[in-house]
Amino acid sequence: MSLPFIGRQTELQALSKLFKKNVASLVVVQGRRRIGKSRLIQEFAKKHTFYQFSGLPPTDETTAQSQKNEFSRQLSMQTGLPEVYVDDWSKLFTLLAEKIKIGRIIVLFDEISWMGSKDPDFLGKLKNAWDLHFKKNPKLIFILCGSVSTWIDKNILSSAGFLGRISYRLTLQELPLKDCNQFWSRGGSYVSSYEKLKVLSITGGVPRYLEEIKPTLSAEENIKDLCFVKGGPLVNEFNDIFSDLFSDRSSTYKKIIQTLSNGPMEIKDICHSLKITQTGFISTCLEDLVKSGFISRDYTWQISSGDVSRLSHFRLSDNYIRFYLKYIDRARLKIENNEFAFKSLASLPSWDIIMGLQFENLVLSNRMYIKNYLGIKPEEVIADNPFFQRKTNQYPGCQIDYLIQTKFGNLYICEVKFSKHPIGKEVIKEGEQKLKSLSYPKGFSCRLVLIHVNGVHEDVIDSGFFAEVIDFGQLLTG
Repeated sequence: MSLPFIGRQTELQALSKLFKKNVASLVVVQGRRRIGKSRLIQEFAKKHTFYQFSGLPPTDETTAQSQKNEFSRQLSMQTGLPEVYVDDWSKLFTLLAEKIKIGRIIVLFDEISWMGSKDPDFLGKLKNAWDLHFKKNPKLIFILCGSVSTWIDKNILSSAGFLGRISYRLTLQELPLKDCNQFWSRGGSYVSSYEKLKVLSITGGVPRYLEEIKPTLSAEENIKDLCFVKGGPLVNEFNDIFSDLFSDRSSTYKKIIQTLSNGPMEIKDICHSLKITQTGFISTCLEDLVKSGFISRDYTWQISSGDVSRLSHFRLSDNYIRFYLKYIDRARLKIENNEFAFKSLASLPSWDIIMGLQFENLVLSNRMYIKNYLGIKPEEVIADNPFFQRKTNQYPGCQIDYLIQTKFGNLYICEVKFSKHPIGKEVIKEGEQKLKSLSYPKGFSCRLVLIHVNGVHEDVIDSGFFAEVIDFGQLLTG
């Protein structure tokens, strides 16, 4: 039995608004691989006439003609038209146009970068087909979907040919934790939040990875089956992702994210670590990784004015990628030879440090929960992000896991702590040091917030040092 569709209600509602239009819609959906783009569109289209076309994965043997032949085969299967082998996309689009000219119809071109990668005229002919044929059906929703966000940005979103034609652009992010929790709904009613977070520290909120969870097994057993057994779904996933997305540059991108796997860094520090000069090339690579959803660029800001700074940290925000680089990649040979003996996460080298970084990613991906808990409305927020202050002659350096600044002069300094055991009084000293180091204008109020998973010692609560103590595991209960 297949899993029911989980989450994405906000995205479905946004797409459903397109039904209210009186003209055809051209939509772009993008996001990292396995994030559930195709599944979302299938769910959106399930009550309507729906045609789905997907490009062939690129290989050395893939040609422009083989992509056309595959499209023709899929067109024949879905419409009953005879298969035709033509050397011109315009002819294929004309055949499709005849089938979608009347009524409420949804068309998906999936992995469009694959479909058009070998033919320089593909997008031009698609644009012409839209202008001359497709958009004449006012009830048509035509969706272009892909994982190679850099290709989509360059060739569609920033292309003069598609200027003014895109009705809606959707970038899918990871599922929020409250939706991730539903993947344990069968047989997982009594699984602790801590147990779930151990799995999520590896999968993040990526639906395809979460579908592989066996709720009746422990976190350790699930992780072993996913990551440390020959043929496990996450053993070769990294290479599949990077060969598809970045092909000949994949080694460069891998070096960058390996550097970031130890924690957030400024671009100058990334270049120093890689022993390269800071150039436009490295900036382009970092931007590609941001657009592809693997890293985030966290800008700091001036507290006095609220203005965003030019300074930023790049953060490896994809939990699977970090776990792969730190543990799976180093054990690949033993895994392939069935020689790797996985005992527990705690037995992995430096796991406590890595788990802290993974937990911070989960918190930042679900920051709306924190703001809701604190009663902070979106319109009240001036800035919220990981925050850092460079060391100067006047001020010490300072780094805050998550800082929220409101228009009322309030600073919420969030300490994010993942521990198997209840948090002790040492966290107060850490908070005091950050308060002492942080530079902010007179008249501002600082409220410290502790975000944890496995409880807090009573003496921490009784101290009154933290304005709020948030059990992040509550998102994974029920």
